Order: sequence, then C-alpha cells, then structure tokens
Amino acid sequence: MPDIIHLLPESVANQIAAGEVVQRPASVVKELLENAIDAKATSVKLVVKDAGKTLIQVTDNGIGMSETDARMSFERHATSKIKKTEDLFHIMTKGFRGEALASIAAVAQVEMKTRQQGAQIGTLLEVEGSKIKRHEAEHCPEGTTFAVKNLFFNIPARRYFLKSDAIELRHIIDEFQRVVLTHPDIEFSFTHNSAEVFTLPAVPLRQRIVHVMGTRYNEKLVPVDESTDIVSVSGFIGKPDMSKKTRGEQFFFINNRFIKNAYLHHAVMSAFQELLPNGHFPMYLLYMTINPAQIDINIHPTKTEIKFQDERAVYAILHAAIRRALGRFNIAPSLDFEQETAIHISPVRVGQEVRPPSVQINPDFNPFNTDTKPKQESAVSGWFDKREQGADGWQDLLQIKNDAVTQLEALNHIPASDEVLQTAVDFTFDEETIPFQLHRKYIVCTTPKGMMLIDQQRAHRRVLFEKYIRQIEEGRGMVQQLLFPAEAELQPSDIALLQNQMDDIRALGFDLTIVENKQIEILGVPADASISDGQRLMEEFVEQLKNERENLHYKPRERMAWALARSSSIRYGQMLTEPEMSNTVALLMQCAMPYAAEHNKPTLITISMNQLEQQFK
Repeated sequence: MPDIIHLLPESVANQIAAGEVVQRPASVVKELLENAIDAKATSVKLVVKDAGKTLIQVTDNGIGMSETDARMSFERHATSKIKKTEDLFHIMTKGFRGEALASIAAVAQVEMKTRQQGAQIGTLLEVEGSKIKRHEAEHCPEGTTFAVKNLFFNIPARRYFLKSDAIELRHIIDEFQRVVLTHPDIEFSFTHNSAEVFTLPAVPLRQRIVHVMGTRYNEKLVPVDESTDIVSVSGFIGKPDMSKKTRGEQFFFINNRFIKNAYLHHAVMSAFQELLPNGHFPMYLLYMTINPAQIDINIHPTKTEIKFQDERAVYAILHAAIRRALGRFNIAPSLDFEQETAIHISPVRVGQEVRPPSVQINPDFNPFNTDTKPKQESAVSGWFDKREQGADGWQDLLQIKNDAVTQLEALNHIPASDEVLQTAVDFTFDEETIPFQLHRKYIVCTTPKGMMLIDQQRAHRRVLFEKYIRQIEEGRGMVQQLLFPAEAELQPSDIALLQNQMDDIRALGFDLTIVENKQIEILGVPADASISDGQRLMEEFVEQLKNERENLHYKPRERMAWALARSSSIRYGQMLTEPEMSNTVALLMQCAMPYAAEHNKPTLITISMNQLEQQFK
C-alpha cells in the first residue's frame, strides 16, 4: 500500500494559516497597525477603499527595514520579537508569531515600501499569492508603507462570503478604535473612499477617548486608578446613565493589548450591581499592567484571549478598584466608618418651637375586664359595613358618561384598512364600561364573555411595527418637520450602519443628512413618534437597531421596524387618557397579528367569566 502522508505545498500551507489570521479586511488592518506601532512609529495613516476589499494602506514613520529584513518579513515564523523559548514569557510587543505578513500575502496582492532611518535608499517589494513578483531598490520616505490590494483575489469563495461594505467598514472601525485607544501618544488618521473618518493628534488618554467616542462622553467619564503588586488598574468607566442595552463600549487592555475576557467583564458588572437597569451594560476602558510572566497571550491566533496565572486575584482587584472609583465620586453608596452609630436627628431650625410628644392614656382601661375591651372588627366585616352605608356612592361610580359611550360605539365600527390583513378576533367593547389603566402598565377592558388585559407597551409596539413595515415596503412615510434642525453625534460605526439602510430609514419618516463622519443633521422625524426630540429619538433608534442586528429571527427591514417601534412606543408608567386607551385597543384589533409583539411575546390575555367564577369557589 503506497504512502498517503505528504507535505503541503508552501502556498497551500500559507492559505491555511491565512484562514486563522485573516478572517476579513479588519484582520489585515489590525495586523498592519500593530506592526506600525512595534516599529516605534509616532504617526500612522490608514487609507481604505471599498471597506478594504480593494485597498488597505498603512503608512508609518517608524524605524523601517533593511533590504534583507524586508524580504524575510514575508516568510512564515519570521520575527524580530523572540529568539528563544524564554522570550515568550516576557512579550510586551504586539506581533510576535511571524505569520501576519505571510498570511496576508498568501491571499492578496501586497506592495511594501520601506526605508530605514538614516538610509539613503529604500526597498520595494511586491508579493502576490505568496510569490515575489518584484524586489528592487526604491526611493521612498523613512518608515514603511504597506498596500494590500484585492483581498482574497485567489480565493473567490472567501471574497464571496464577505459582508456588505457598511458591515465590513464597521469592523474596520472597531479594530482601529481598539488600537488608537491603546496608544494616545501616537498620531493616527483614517480615510475611507477619500472621506476622512478620524484625525487623531497625540493627546492625553482622556482627550483621545473624547475624540474617538464623542464630546458628550467628556462629562460622563469616571477615572479608575489602583496599583497593587499583582496588577495595576487605570482608565475610565462611564457613569450609570451612560449604560446601554448593547455591547460595544467595553474595552479591556492588558499591557497595551486589547483582550476579551468574560470573567473580568463579570467583575465590572458585579461592581455596577444595583446601579444599572436590567439588561444594560456599562461603558468602560480599563488598562491593566501585569508582569508578562503572569499571563499567557499565545493561546489564540488573533491574540485577543489570554490566560492569567492568578485570575481570581485579578478579578478581586478589578472589582474593588471600580467600586472605589464609584464611591469616590458619590455614584455608589460607600461605608463611612467615621459616622456615629447613633440615630441621626436633624438640627432644630431657627424659630422652630420644640413640643414634647403627647401621650393619651385611658385611666379606666383594665386588661382583665373583657367587657371594657374595645371591639375588634375584621377588615372584611368593616368593608361590608361601609359598603352598605354608602350604597348610593357605589351606584354613582358605575354610571357611564354619555360622551364616553358614544365614543366607544364609534370605535366598534372603525373600518379596517385595505393594507392590513384582518384576523378574526373575538372582542367587542362592553358598552356599560370603559377601558381603564392598571398600574400604568395594563389596559383592562370588559368583554361580553369576561375581561381582557392588554400590555400597553407591547400593544403599541405591534401597532407601530405593522405601520412601519408597510411604510418601508411602500417607500414612503409621514414626516414631521422639526422647527429647528437637531444634530446627533454618533460613532462612525453607527454612521456606517445607517448608511447601509438609508433608503429604508427615510421611508420610516426620518429626514436627515450626514454632515460629518460623526454628525447627523435631523430635519424631520416620523409623524407618530412619541419622542419629539430629534436627537434623543435618533440615538435611541440607533441603539435599538444595534441591539437587534445579530437577531436572525427577523429580516433586516423587520429589525428596523421593530427598532423604531421600540423607540417610539408608549412606555410603562405612562398615564393614558380614556381616548388614548380606546384608540390603542382599536388599532391593535386591526393588526394582522394582534396577539403577539416581538419575539412572540403576548400583547393580551383574556379571562372568561367561568375562570373568574372558579376563583371564588
């Protein structure tokens, strides 16, 4: 039987390695930016075309490479960071595996120009599919420029499975932000399709955060600073009112390297316990410095996961540092051991008369005399006595206003819209009663066969969803023009998310234009939105849209309609008038699916008279 095991060709091996390192254009951006930082650059420029599918160019003013180093940098396992096994336990640089450039060159057309500082001439190297096409001397500036063109040109299947430009651009922005937030002392710029996305000068960390995330974060940052023998923690956390339902503003950096760690995230969440609404996530940028020998960063090809030698100690220190920061700025309650344990009595105000407490005593009271004991009556018997005494008042409460009856009769005969599919609903208003609100959360209606409880928020969301989905399909929506245009400052990744669906957003009723890479000018909002503040409505709409972008249960247009419905619907705790309740119920009954809101959560429940009578047996 012949031998069946053989060595893979170099090109095939490189493409397999590329599958671990280069997953999408953002992976290339990450590797090239990290190489520029390791080259001791003070200025880095990123240029991207077509979300990285056509061109990714990174230019730095670092130390550059010699002709030999330039050629060796594209070989697998070639690196200047480590020389022996012991070096793996003292890594403080970004790249060290020696696979990045070889993997990128295996699936793209790469052009590199580099010149060492003080050298008279540089080097030009062109590599295509792991094969060197051109290698010659070149006059170029000091530093290094990488131009990665036509990513996955030789693997059509991988290129086919790339997402839209807006989604790929969002991933590139995420990787860019993780790098620039780690190195505020380096100047960065980012250009996409000749449009400037970021221009970041070298500034202190707090200013870098504001430049990247927006000016509204400046007053919401709480500094964290804790130093121990095990780990040092610094950075900023956001105040509780900056929390969001979506992730994306949570950053951990270990020795200036971005990482993901669910265990440390739990430490932050537990520190914010009872300070955040249910389902919300705090914003934080936490930088931890630890002895490299105490961690292992060589467990994942992208180096975003690490192992700690003493993870529990790091957890406890991180949790304590955040609690201390929250308590220091009076955001969370803290223990005050200097305060006396005696009862605190407010001081007497000027001119206030101090009166001794009065005590009423019955001198004839005898606990052994049963005849003189006060008569005790149960709450039930007292209630029936008062009911009998005030029977006339109960009759007054059951009277129905004539105008309300007329209105309810009219609501029973509202014609259904032609665009809405009708569903048979066994519901008619009882003319003897009107809907009323229970705990500012439910609408209670009586029916000929019993009663109906309607969740006011879910019901309104269902009504708005079906309206918005029709508007998107028809391409038109009612717009309420604002008296004064509003401006909303969003993340560049959020802008990219909106640009990908701008036609559908305008069909919902938004009239907006993108002024800059972070600014949106809002001229009009949907006519039936419950929030008239254009900036607040847009921010909530984007937040809801991000919250559902990974939900594959709905189509993209359905996710958008649900996002706006959640932002525009009435809320729990909102007091409703009788016409508002009646109108909500009537519109719900006209929906194609009135029984369920998003994620198939029920909008209403019915209780029959038989069910009620069974409870009193």
